[in-house]
Amino acid sequence: MIGPTLGRYFARRFATAVALIFFSCVALIMLVDFLEMARRTADHDDVGIGLVALITLYRAPAFTEQLLPFAVLFGAIATFVMLSRSLELVVARAVGLSVWQFIMPPLAVAFLVGVFATTVFNPVSAEFKERANTLEGEIFGSSISLNAKSKDEFWVRQQSVDGQAIIQAAASQQGGRVLTGVVIYEFDKADKLIERVEARTATLSDGAWVLSNARVLVPGFDQQTYDTYLVATNLDPRQVQDTLVAPETVSFWQLPSAIRSAEQSGFGVERYRLQLQSLLARPFLLVAMVLIAAVVGLRVFRFGGVGQTILGGVAAGFLLYVGTKIAEDLGDAGIVHPVAAAWFPAVAGILMGVLILLHREDG
Repeated sequence: MIGPTLGRYFARRFATAVALIFFSCVALIMLVDFLEMARRTADHDDVGIGLVALITLYRAPAFTEQLLPFAVLFGAIATFVMLSRSLELVVARAVGLSVWQFIMPPLAVAFLVGVFATTVFNPVSAEFKERANTLEGEIFGSSISLNAKSKDEFWVRQQSVDGQAIIQAAASQQGGRVLTGVVIYEFDKADKLIERVEARTATLSDGAWVLSNARVLVPGFDQQTYDTYLVATNLDPRQVQDTLVAPETVSFWQLPSAIRSAEQSGFGVERYRLQLQSLLARPFLLVAMVLIAAVVGLRVFRFGGVGQTILGGVAAGFLLYVGTKIAEDLGDAGIVHPVAAAWFPAVAGILMGVLILLHREDG
């Protein structure tokens, strides 16, 4: 087994490289996002630089969660290449260490980083994302079009004393208690459409949604406009919070209850299941990135060709990431089971890295 001193040295080199790449990219992302947010709020005289900076800060953790696998990949490639070029890995091999021994410390660090990102960083990211959505809703909510399509758009089915209703909303605030860009389809107890309601905002109160600036269309009658319109609901604030909130704004620890509420509502359960499984698979995805980087590092000190090999490793990492996103889209659409969609990229990456290392190391 690798000695503790050498193991800590390899782990420290890897962690330092990952942290340097990660925080450099975070700074760049925050700068770009700050400029974009400043551009979007240029027409709002009541929005100052401080508020723009606060929104940027709240949005940053959600972006950096997507960045983490790349930071691990590039950090691992940089670590192995530098150790190879300084002949440290050659010395390690000369004293009898195999590739499995000197990649074990980076693998352990990557796994622990993944566990930390899932159990600690994700809840913080979800909370900050919700705060950013609230601030953005206060700034831009009044300008949301009823016909606008949003990537965060959601649907929910509810029951009430009047029958069934289906709610479509473009965005949410305050944990789903305030909706913007709302369209409600109401059905009687025989499942016949009785009215279609459009509103700028809908606020949850006791037993009803309070819609403002509502337009009501009843089949066979002219459209009616109301400053305030009530739609009965059986949803309580906790159910709304767990059902109508985007998965990115639900922390890892709250996802099981969100899944149960989504199952009761009949909409959106697949995306919550996919989010939970993706978070569980994250440590193993980071391990896969280190194994891919180890393939690059091993080839460098044995065969040379630094540039081409690094490019190949980066390409493999990007392909794995693209495969992850495709699998998530398929899982979100219900085409692939969420467990398979979330775990397949990580398992495939680990198997690919292990097989290549076995072939090169043991023939």
